Amino acid sequence: MAAVKTKNTGRKKPGNPYLSVLLPVYNEEESLDLQYKAVINALAGLKKSFEIIFVNDGSTDRSAGILRSIAAADKRVKVVNFRRNFGQTAAMAAGIDYSSGEVLVFMDSDLQNEPGDIMKLLDKIEEGYDVVSGWRKNRQDKLISRKIPSRIANRLISRVTGVPLHDLGCSLKAYRGDVLRQVNLYGEMHRFIPVHASWIGARITEVPVGHHARQFGQSKYGIKRTFKVLLDLVTVKFMGSYSTKPIYVFGGTGFIALLLACVSGVAVIAMKIINNTDMTGNPFFMLTILLIIMGILFLQMGILAEIMIRTYHESQKMPPYKVKETLNMDRK
Repeated sequence: MAAVKTKNTGRKKPGNPYLSVLLPVYNEEESLDLQYKAVINALAGLKKSFEIIFVNDGSTDRSAGILRSIAAADKRVKVVNFRRNFGQTAAMAAGIDYSSGEVLVFMDSDLQNEPGDIMKLLDKIEEGYDVVSGWRKNRQDKLISRKIPSRIANRLISRVTGVPLHDLGCSLKAYRGDVLRQVNLYGEMHRFIPVHASWIGARITEVPVGHHARQFGQSKYGIKRTFKVLLDLVTVKFMGSYSTKPIYVFGGTGFIALLLACVSGVAVIAMKIINNTDMTGNPFFMLTILLIIMGILFLQMGILAEIMIRTYHESQKMPPYKVKETLNMDRK
């Protein structure tokens, strides 16, 4: 999977805002104006500067035009328009790249997150935490297709990764910019950002947040997302435990296969000596050959994986999105 390296270094510069609110957008034309006003109202009491960045992920409705109007009326609103749909992880990566805030807050643009909870997240950041994750205790989604699969996935992810969060799927999260900009996003790994952050020593906590039923349009996710999360979890576990030593996984599997081949081979020889069993017709003989081939192949895969990992760490990664235009940005 291609990694996303952010362009923004995260260094605090004069004139940079304290807060960047990042909102990925995909076909949310009915919600955008209401979402913008809700965020502005929620930040009315914030005595520090802020920016709002909408990342339009190739919407096919009127979202681009609505965002253009909002940005024209308020210079604190910045817009990144993609050339086509690249996915939520790419949209979040672009938000990180084009943000300049000391603290970054992600939230959905479909009115399901409560903007008023941003202040709760910022309070925890001020207490010294690096990552503050929202927890939708009273989630307003369908029980069978959304809530139950999400609970199962969250418990499994927490157990496998060791990051004890109740709701990794909640989009409403706050990060210190200098921590988040050290995190590389892979494939569709946006839901695992707190896990990646924990690998570099970030302090993580969570707070209960509000959640509203969807008012407009349809959810972009279905129950099939659960299976994608499980596949991503395998990747996350591998990247966290073996990303710098893949030979341990593939080589270890290869040695086990060769060990079993030895056991099977000894059984074939014993059966020949004791019962005069024909070796060429013995299924254990075929199993021995198969295990030897598997063992050699896994060892070779481990060596190739080591080479790929070294190449990955030494190469310059390109962002997995193409920008059509930006609005109210000081830089491209």
